[in-house]
Amino acid sequence: MHILVTNDDGPPCSESSPYVHCLVRQLQKAGHTVSVCLPHTQRSWIGKAYMVGQTLKPLYYRPGKESHGDLSEGSLHKRPSPTSDVEEWILIDGTPASCAQIGLYHFFQDKGPVDLVVSGPNYGRNSTAVYALSSGTIGAAMEAAACRKKSIALSFALFSRNHDPLVIEAACRHGVKVIEALYKQWPTDGSVDLYSVNVPLIEEVEKRKTLFTEMLQNKWGDVCCFEEVEDETGDAVTEESHIREGPDGEACRNGNGDATRTGHLHRHFKWALPLADVRRSVEESEPGNDGWTVKEGNTSVTPLRASFALGEGALSRKELAL
Repeated sequence: MHILVTNDDGPPCSESSPYVHCLVRQLQKAGHTVSVCLPHTQRSWIGKAYMVGQTLKPLYYRPGKESHGDLSEGSLHKRPSPTSDVEEWILIDGTPASCAQIGLYHFFQDKGPVDLVVSGPNYGRNSTAVYALSSGTIGAAMEAAACRKKSIALSFALFSRNHDPLVIEAACRHGVKVIEALYKQWPTDGSVDLYSVNVPLIEEVEKRKTLFTEMLQNKWGDVCCFEEVEDETGDAVTEESHIREGPDGEACRNGNGDATRTGHLHRHFKWALPLADVRRSVEESEPGNDGWTVKEGNTSVTPLRASFALGEGALSRKELAL
């Protein structure tokens, strides 16, 4: 297959993207032709967004041969190689969805048509609706599906800070097997546009089950996803690490401020996801959904459509009484 790989975590020269190099190498090892178009920096939690009005510019990344080790092993260039004998990835200063579009239509034509778009592996799980709705990883796969391409969003679910290269390599090998199996048995009736796959980043993941699942339709609790802070600038990589690997987030503390004021208080706000709500929704759910399956250490495969589902009243076609 000719596979286009994109993600929302950026190139492997960043600490926020520790898996994509290994996945590309495992896909190549399995005999696939791989093209790569990534955001030039981390673009997590951005969904299927575009940057309207911005002219997107490419950089050219030439990765090292090894998929683990020194983050600076690859080299970054402002101009493409004049010859075709160099492996070169495209980095775009845009969103994951933009990378899917640009990778499909503006690069790699010399390799023939793209058979499949793989977005990921994401640094952390994208199970349950509240994660999936904001995921740049799933957003890029959605964009590819909207371009009538088969696509798979691949995410690695973290349970600890264990970034053992052997564990990562096993997860990538398993991910490749899942990708190949899904492509071979893709429904021909149009019932599936893309798959969201969550692989637990645990030892011996290849010996665990891979299950088709529903997506847990959860929502945030009655708390805010932003907390008040002093004037400060958060670091995106650090914040992503806290969200993906850290302890349960606390509910947003809604301060009342000065009760004598009648106007707005000038305040700053920092992203502080109530992760405890998400974990509680998984714990309280019935088996069979993606969150539960990953919690149990198995790989979840969730078939999706690249569209908004219709509510029950949509097909009645009745006039709305005002």
